[in-house]
Amino acid sequence: MTEEPTAQEPAKEPAKEPTRKPTQEPTQVSIQESTQEPAYEPAQDPAQEPTHKTRAPRESREPGRHRPAQDDGTAQPPPAPIRLLLADDHPVVRAGLRAVLEGEPDFRIAAEAATAERAVEVAAEGGFDVVLMDLQFGSGMNGSQATAAITALPDPPRVLVVTTYGSDADTLPAIEAGATGYLLKDAPPEELAAAVRAAAVGRSTLAPAVADRLMDRMRAPSVSLSRRETEVLGLVADGLTNGEISRRLHLSQATVKSHLVHIYTKLEVDSRTAAVAVATDRGLIRR
Repeated sequence: MTEEPTAQEPAKEPAKEPTRKPTQEPTQVSIQESTQEPAYEPAQDPAQEPTHKTRAPRESREPGRHRPAQDDGTAQPPPAPIRLLLADDHPVVRAGLRAVLEGEPDFRIAAEAATAERAVEVAAEGGFDVVLMDLQFGSGMNGSQATAAITALPDPPRVLVVTTYGSDADTLPAIEAGATGYLLKDAPPEELAAAVRAAAVGRSTLAPAVADRLMDRMRAPSVSLSRRETEVLGLVADGLTNGEISRRLHLSQATVKSHLVHIYTKLEVDSRTAAVAVATDRGLIRR
C-alpha cells in the first residue's frame, strides 16, 4: 500500500549568522599607523611657528637701514635750539659772530644789541639761553656792569664774555659779576661753539691764558692784586693823579696811597712807572 507522503515541515533555512560588526583590526591598524613616525612633517599649531621663522613685530624692530622708520606718534621732538643774544658795539664783530654761530644746527641768533644798556633791556624780555657779551662799549655801561645786571634778573640767561681783553683788570670784574665763561675773540670757531653749549648748561669755559692767571692767583694770593688795587693801578697806567683817582673811584687820597703801597710791595717795585710795567707784563692790567 502506497504510503501517503507525510506532511513535512517546511525546510528550515540555514540559520544566518548574526551580522557581526567589523573587527577592531582596522582600528588597530589605524593605531599602529598613528604610532609610526609620519613620512611628512605634521602641520604645526599657528601659535607655535618654527624658531627660524620668528620675526619681531614691526614696531619693535630697530629702524631698518633700507627704509626710514615710520612715525608712530611716539618719536621725541628735536631739542629746542639754544637762543643767543649778541652784545657788541662793533657791527663787524656781531656779523662775524653771527656767521660763525649760525652754521651750528642747534644755535639760533635771537637778537643783537649794540650797547650794554640795550643788552640788559633785551635780556630782560626773556627767552634767551646765552648772552655773548663784549666788555668795552665806549661810553656808558661796560660789559661787566651789564653782566651783573643780567645775572640779577629772574631766571637769567647765562653770560659768556667774548672780548679782546684778557687782563686781570678785565677778567676779575666780569667773573665776579656772574659771567659763566670768558673767551678771547681769537678763539677758534669750534672752541667758541663748545663754550656756548657749555654755558647753556651752566658749565664754565675759560680762555687758557685767563685760566692760568686765575690759577696763579690761587697759588699765591698774597702777591696777587685785589680788584680795587687792579682798578687803581689801571688808572695810574692811564696817567691819572692820586687826586683824580680818588674822585673817579670815590675814595680818599689816603686810601689811594695805601693801595699804591700794597701794589709796590706785591710787585716788588718802588715807583708808579715800574708798577705799571711789571703789571702789564704779567697781564694784570690791560696793555
